[in-house]
Amino acid sequence: MTIVVIGSNSYSGATFIDYLLACDYAVVGMSRSAELNPVFLPYKWNNSPTRAFSFFQYDLNNDFDQIRNKILEIRPEYVVNFASQSMVAESWLNPDHWFQTNVVATIKLHDFLRQCDFLAKYVHVSTPEVYGSCQGLVPETAPYNPSTPYAVSRAAADMSLMTFLKRYNFPVVFTRAANVYGPGQQLYRIIPRTILCFLSGKKLQLHGGGHSVRSFIHMRDVADGTFRVMQSAEPGNIFHLSTKRTISIREIVELIASLMNVSFNDHVEIVDERPGKDAAYLLDSEKARTKLSWTDTVSLENGIDEVVGWIRSNFKELSRLPWDYIHKP
Repeated sequence: MTIVVIGSNSYSGATFIDYLLACDYAVVGMSRSAELNPVFLPYKWNNSPTRAFSFFQYDLNNDFDQIRNKILEIRPEYVVNFASQSMVAESWLNPDHWFQTNVVATIKLHDFLRQCDFLAKYVHVSTPEVYGSCQGLVPETAPYNPSTPYAVSRAAADMSLMTFLKRYNFPVVFTRAANVYGPGQQLYRIIPRTILCFLSGKKLQLHGGGHSVRSFIHMRDVADGTFRVMQSAEPGNIFHLSTKRTISIREIVELIASLMNVSFNDHVEIVDERPGKDAAYLLDSEKARTKLSWTDTVSLENGIDEVVGWIRSNFKELSRLPWDYIHKP
């Protein structure tokens, strides 16, 4: 069986591909940029010749015909879509770019896929940002309350998909995961960025003092949950993939400092908060645990140790690469 993964260069997409290949599936990856440096692609770290992976540089905005033709050629039972313009604060600078990719181009893809009679399941990887800032644990039935252009664009695509489900019986299922992390993650994310700053002696800028509360989850656990959703979930269902442990951004930086035996005060400076940042979104993952027999297995401490090990092993290479997000329209 061949599975199509759109957004294969994303950290989540690349880790999910590694999971699928380990399960002996054939995978076709599509992403708008050429394949990344192998240091960011977990599926490149296992050189087993039995791994069946093909990559195509296709952009949702500019290469729709190629995407359509490749999917018609492959006739996959499953398409899993990780692709999006995904940065929150930056979405205020060019909101039209976020809406073009996350709404216009994505819905055009959906309108094509709903006509594919060979498609058994379409997994849409959404985001808890659609809920905005919430109190307590957020269930899958929570109303949308997006507070940034990024979140609004993702909510719009999710809502459109539900109309496709009702009108066309489109076999869509959704996942939402809170703050994924692990080896291979982009360097501008808080955990790898903190580790790099500590190893290089640079100051980490902690926005707003790091008071926002999150629940970090290792991407291997998310990949396992995504796989279970792909195989078993009934169309129309949304599944949250989250740990039960909550922690503030400041506390996770303090934890990394403790695990690496460095001084928090010597390596961190407090700067202004980013606009539209939600104080908390904590997901209730009981549905996935009950209906899919899913559970998270990687502790935060062990997961951070894995990221530290990955960065130490590749420090020379990673030090030469950009640490900041670079926007691509």
